[in-house]
Amino acid sequence: MANRFGIFALAAGTLFSSFTLPVLADSDLVNVYSARKEALIKPLLDKFEAETNIVVNLVTGNADALLKRLQIEGSASPADVFITVDAGRLQRAKDASVLQPITSKTLDAAIPAHLRDTDRQWYGLSQRARTIFYAKDKVDPAQLSTYEDLADPKWKGKICSRSSNNVYNQSLVAAMLEANGTEQTENWAKGFVKNFAKPPAGGDTDQLRAVNAGVCELTLANTYYFGRLANSSKDADKQLVNNVGVFWANQDDRGTHVNVSGAGVTKASKNKENAIKLIEFLTSPESQKWYAEVNSEYPVVAGSDVSSVLRDFGDFKADTVELSKLGENNRAAVELMDRAGWK
Repeated sequence: MANRFGIFALAAGTLFSSFTLPVLADSDLVNVYSARKEALIKPLLDKFEAETNIVVNLVTGNADALLKRLQIEGSASPADVFITVDAGRLQRAKDASVLQPITSKTLDAAIPAHLRDTDRQWYGLSQRARTIFYAKDKVDPAQLSTYEDLADPKWKGKICSRSSNNVYNQSLVAAMLEANGTEQTENWAKGFVKNFAKPPAGGDTDQLRAVNAGVCELTLANTYYFGRLANSSKDADKQLVNNVGVFWANQDDRGTHVNVSGAGVTKASKNKENAIKLIEFLTSPESQKWYAEVNSEYPVVAGSDVSSVLRDFGDFKADTVELSKLGENNRAAVELMDRAGWK
């Protein structure tokens, strides 16, 4: 169990042999460790470089491996900015003391308080909602309402899910802990597990495909996975999007659970000013629009444009719980999921 809320280390030789960063004058560069796929971040970094003449050196890799690398490198780390996904992982970075507080009137004005760290060690860059997806030919959306309702016996044998190892599920449970307390959330988790159609396996896209294939009738997934399928040119993906519906959970109370990708300035940063400039650039209207179009994620800055795919999903009320709480509740969430038998 400990590995699920700890840091997943790679062998030191593997960790360090894969990446090298060139050395330039401090005033001319910013070094980025990013857990996002290169295609989802490099075009923005290239634009920042072109507009500012600040060279961006990018290292991409597994989120937990990059965090471990930052810990091992300590004050000698060349990294200035750490980009990763999910408030749970951002909190791990904070707890590992690899980030530092930053002061930015631009970021404070642009990013809502609940989408940034209470101590300003990280800021959200984009949002994703984790909500209910259902088979249109088997489920009447009028039957759906809340995450809590998914524990009702009426859904026995009808739900597919990722494992409890997945940080997205951990953060959802962490949010439910904040809203409902331990006893109610644990009872929910036990009922939810009893309704599984099969043992948890695979990622969010696998769950959506299982719903489409009739393996189950419901699942929880991040909206951008569905957005990627909606943007696909493959006939099978287009058919899936026609067959599977999006339902916004908990609209009559706290709202649908959302999480973020986010960034912080590393504690070891030698280029702090450039690092802050880069994070500010990533929250600019242009960057926010690009991310919505390319990765079907929601902007963190109010009033930013969203893609036609996201507009097709419809409007929804989002839970505004402080995302810092999700990281703080992560250990309790994992332990609760274990007690509930969520594999």
